[in-house]
Amino acid sequence: MSSSPIATPSPPPTTVSSPPYDRIKAVKEFDETKSGVKGLIDSGIKTIPSFFIHPPEILSDLTPRSDFPQPEIPTIDLSAVHHSRAAVVEQLRSAASTVGFFQVINHGVAPELMRSVIGAMKKFHEQPADERKKVYCREMGTGVSYISNVDLFASKAASWRDTLQIKMGPVPTEEKEIPEVCRKEVMEWDKEVVRVGDILLGLLSEGLGLGEERLTELGLSQGRVMVGHYYPFCPQPNLTVGLNSHADPGALTVLLQDHIGGLQVRTQHGWINVKPLDGALVINIGDLLQIISNEEYKSADHRVLANPSNEPQVSIAVFLNPGNREKLFGPLPELTSADKPSLYRDFTLNEFMTRFFKKELDGKSLTNFFRK
Repeated sequence: MSSSPIATPSPPPTTVSSPPYDRIKAVKEFDETKSGVKGLIDSGIKTIPSFFIHPPEILSDLTPRSDFPQPEIPTIDLSAVHHSRAAVVEQLRSAASTVGFFQVINHGVAPELMRSVIGAMKKFHEQPADERKKVYCREMGTGVSYISNVDLFASKAASWRDTLQIKMGPVPTEEKEIPEVCRKEVMEWDKEVVRVGDILLGLLSEGLGLGEERLTELGLSQGRVMVGHYYPFCPQPNLTVGLNSHADPGALTVLLQDHIGGLQVRTQHGWINVKPLDGALVINIGDLLQIISNEEYKSADHRVLANPSNEPQVSIAVFLNPGNREKLFGPLPELTSADKPSLYRDFTLNEFMTRFFKKELDGKSLTNFFRK
């Protein structure tokens, strides 16, 4: 009787395990390309690198609720100031003390300039990578730097955008340092933002029951940084954001957005879209003005969604800050009393800004740090 041979089990297939994902290495390699998110899109990628993917708790909250009509942030007609100043002051006070965001129309900026500065910023970001690389830098040594994500190495996840930053005050960047492709428009835009910013600070000062000059006396528009954000098409917009939720640290932000949109602000109704309005400027209160006003005015968290459109989204923000970084700031004495004591301690702008840039753009912990 023949016995059948015993089958020996074949060895398990050899598996080559892939090395663990090294986020720091991936981020460093991306930064060293000096060509930003635009460079990734130009390379033809169809999926976004892992370090751009945000955690589920962020991603699940990306769409505004649809179970109630979407409110809109207030729109204020600045031309009415000539015949109804008190009404405009009240509209600004109301917006600044509730949502912290509003749009202004009839502000006197030529529509041609608004179009040309958006176009010039778009041209900068769409130059060949070798041209953009000339100013790619994480330090604003010359007053100009092109980067992707100011908090790239500190944040939990990167955002799908590139930025050109230009220091406009108190010591402005030398004109020749500003990329030629957008130089003329940037210089003109800065002048108009200062003009509109000072008008708004005067009206907001009156809204606090102070004289028109009180906020401008503090030099709140002397230290300015202009940022030109470029949000290219994102192949997986449901996995990342264009700009993380944060509140701006300075006094006031003047934003020009194009027609694509994507900006959202957090309100008592949840996140709402800031719909692009032709010819309007978007204004928001920063943390510093919330503190100076002893919380009469409120800064607000805002974010930008990743761009699902084949057309890039471009926006230009100018942050209005005090020029003197060593001066002490805190709630104005006129706005504190036994009934409403000062809610914050005094600090220098240097301390304030250092604290902001040490943390990632992750909401409003900055004001809490300076709270009494």
